[in-house]
Amino acid sequence: MKTIGSIKNLYRYPVKSMRGEQLASAFVAYSGIYGDRVYAFQNPQAPAFFPYFTGRDKQQMLLYTPRFRDPETLLQPKAWTEAQSISIGITPVFASAQELGVDVETPQGDVYAIDDPRLAALLGKDSDTAAELSLMSSSRALTDGRPISLISNQTVKQLSEEIDTPVDERCFRANIYIDLEDARGFAEDELVGRTLKLGERVEIALVERDPRCMMITIDPDTGETDPTLLKQVTKAHNRQAGVYAAVLVEGVIKPGDPVLLID
Repeated sequence: MKTIGSIKNLYRYPVKSMRGEQLASAFVAYSGIYGDRVYAFQNPQAPAFFPYFTGRDKQQMLLYTPRFRDPETLLQPKAWTEAQSISIGITPVFASAQELGVDVETPQGDVYAIDDPRLAALLGKDSDTAAELSLMSSSRALTDGRPISLISNQTVKQLSEEIDTPVDERCFRANIYIDLEDARGFAEDELVGRTLKLGERVEIALVERDPRCMMITIDPDTGETDPTLLKQVTKAHNRQAGVYAAVLVEGVIKPGDPVLLID
């Protein structure tokens, strides 16, 4: 194995398309980052293959801040250590629906339980859809593609240079941000098809480049859009930035952990 970099930042998004939370550590499960995108709002007018109500429908949705009521529970499955003490290795049981309770703070400072009908009504108000939204929940991450998204610090920096404007890494809404020893941007593209080890235990397979949409044009602090970044990613990088990964070995990772190339 060869060390090729380190983990820079980790993010989790309890509710799909709402504001993420930066983590001091994360449990990486086969289904994704533990607690990531376990809730989403469903738009009955959306296609069956993508039924979600997202920032594409209401940009200000990214300014809603979800918080787990018991964040300690979502650090890792309760029985993780015990499960790994079994010789064959047991996949731990995830948190119950009750333990996954979330409250959401609106941009105006009001707080609603995730299942409060008033929250769904507020999200649907003044959006591009007049449909009545409903809450979805899942024990796995309700991601657009693969369970894990990853992008390098070098790619974010290169895009900043290409458009001559600082790019906030949060625009990409990735789970794992890495700092590669290779100084080139988009070097992670060359790792597709390879396997990485993160920290002491976690192994992921990089399976494909991440196709981008208008979500990366939304400022995570203001909700305003600027098409410049997406135009550049489309023109110069085939509308792709970052990579998707599948999880091969579960475990806990944290910023500063080494990133090693296995094969």
